[in-house]
Amino acid sequence: MMRDSYVQQLDKLHGELIKMGSLCEEAIGCAVKGLLEEDERTRARAIEAEREIDVKEREIEAFCIRLLLREQPVAGDLRRIAAAQKMITDMERVGDHAEDIAELARFIDNRAANSGVHIADMAAAAAKMLTDAIDAFVAADLGKVRAVQKYDDVVDELFTRIRGELVARITRDPGDAAVCLDLLMIAKYLERIGDHAQNIAEWVDFSITGEMKGVKVMSG
Repeated sequence: MMRDSYVQQLDKLHGELIKMGSLCEEAIGCAVKGLLEEDERTRARAIEAEREIDVKEREIEAFCIRLLLREQPVAGDLRRIAAAQKMITDMERVGDHAEDIAELARFIDNRAANSGVHIADMAAAAAKMLTDAIDAFVAADLGKVRAVQKYDDVVDELFTRIRGELVARITRDPGDAAVCLDLLMIAKYLERIGDHAQNIAEWVDFSITGEMKGVKVMSG
């Protein structure tokens, strides 16, 4: 009976992580849509979603502490809860970067963002990494973890491509330098979101295997 109750609590934890992940995906999508469509409403929603992500982080952290104190899990169960606590820190930073993009988007003409720069593709790729990493945790699926880790190359390649596109634009028209630097900063935020998704995948790997591997320590 106690084990059944504990399994129910883990299911609740999974559900809360999925909700937080959905908020992160929404924040990324709204921030980039606000940029590409010059839509203040969606930019504002990205910032609002970031606030909700902060609240969800605190709620999940408190829930994990209650689980640790009440159930005193060991071995694999302990790793899963510890990994969840680390994952939500990375997810909170994802929300911060989405807010950064939304704030920066206010100063960028959407025609510049839509002109030959693959920002939307990079945002979709980073969001996919995040969603797939959380799904891997819920399913305890090491194969899904490996797929996320491999997909990080896609995000990195898109960043390199965007950087090249922006350098070429500045070469053609030096007057575009300021907006190109803003777009490059947005691409950098998306790259960091991919890095946080990669971190989440590494924590999922730890929760399954018990081995610590390539978690990145990022200041922002």
